[in-house]
Amino acid sequence: MQLTHKQIGQFDQHGYLFFPSLFTHREVGVLNAELGRIFSSRRPENVREKRSGVVRTSFGVHMYNAAFARLARHPRMVEPVKEIFQEDVYMHQFKVNAKAAFDGEVWQWHQDFGTWHADDQMPEPRAMNVAIFLDEVNEFNGPLMFIPGSHEFGVIEAGHDTATTSYPLWTLDHDTVSRLVAKGGLVAPKGPAGSMILFHSCLVHASGSNLSPWHRRTVYLSLCAVSNHIRRFKRPGYIAQREFEPIQCLPDDCLLKDYPVSLPWKDGAPESVLQPQLAA
Repeated sequence: MQLTHKQIGQFDQHGYLFFPSLFTHREVGVLNAELGRIFSSRRPENVREKRSGVVRTSFGVHMYNAAFARLARHPRMVEPVKEIFQEDVYMHQFKVNAKAAFDGEVWQWHQDFGTWHADDQMPEPRAMNVAIFLDEVNEFNGPLMFIPGSHEFGVIEAGHDTATTSYPLWTLDHDTVSRLVAKGGLVAPKGPAGSMILFHSCLVHASGSNLSPWHRRTVYLSLCAVSNHIRRFKRPGYIAQREFEPIQCLPDDCLLKDYPVSLPWKDGAPESVLQPQLAA
């Protein structure tokens, strides 16, 4: 999938692109069929909500589940990012955010690159987030919110919030968010399962809690230019991956055909990726 000049211009201006229904109902069904097994596992890669204990985020699913391993190599997701960076990319982070009905908690206002730079020593914001909806996203089930154009301000000063939720983030204070919203406004892309968002790693974003009876499960893939790989392994390898090989795409029908993929963590992630390594 190639981007048009207009789309590239929109991305440069707003910091994101939205592709409604990019993946078919059948393709999304292949992924959703795996979620029960993934979320019920007691793997350390599953981070759970503080209050309810339901899964908040499942990291590294592409390393042990074949369907998500094929998604990680999908050209509809990888090729546009390579086009923007004009370079091969590797998988910096892969996760499924559950945002469970009634129990899905907030994700505070933050920039992803701020965390990657502070914790992982990623040199430049040459990394892209890709969000793929596994459920319909509406105004009630905690949609992702963006401040358009906020990526243009680069890395914004943030504080390390380790108390609000079960997953620590470098978050922005209320005054900063208010000033940014006054300049850029707020958007919350909504649409059917199978929709996809590309967004800049400096784009300020958040999502509210899900009080609705509908799940809002989303795959997030963070693709980084190979030359921009992280320099520090402070976080576990299932959160910030330590292999920098370029992604080799599968054919476009890879979610519907059983192409062979490597599953190195099928029997459990090795101890080497479960623990931080202070020296890269």
